[in-house]
Amino acid sequence: MAESLEIITGSKDAIYTSLVPQIKALIHDETDRVANLANVSAALKEAFGFLWVGFYLVKSDELVLGPFQGPIACTRIQKGKGVCGTSWLKAETIIVDDVDSFPGHIACSSSSRSEIVVPLVKNKEVIGVLDIDSNELATFDAVDKKHLNHLCEWLVTVI
Repeated sequence: MAESLEIITGSKDAIYTSLVPQIKALIHDETDRVANLANVSAALKEAFGFLWVGFYLVKSDELVLGPFQGPIACTRIQKGKGVCGTSWLKAETIIVDDVDSFPGHIACSSSSRSEIVVPLVKNKEVIGVLDIDSNELATFDAVDKKHLNHLCEWLVTVI
């Protein structure tokens, strides 16, 4: 198991292209879900310096805070509420350029300005979401969506 990352500089696409295989190598032999989600959060935060990176996991009828890196976060989110709950409801990735313009946005941190949420879909059911916040507007785009979707599609096969 590798316990360090080589963070390259360059385009966002190049960073993801280098980072994702390292994440896969980091967690591929580990069977503990919490450990794996924690390391994915840490790797993404370290590589990109995002404000907040973490997971919410579906438990009963709500999303419950899982492993994360960043400021204190909301603990529970209802289906269809905020960006995370909406991603869960629609089972799709949502990019928000300005969180203040998202109807019903849940402000866990006043520093958050933009956000991407990627659902974790296993056996056609959302089991959680990857939530990433930035303290800058319009941080996320199609490059993030492509690489994070790929990462999450793989991640659900090992957690």
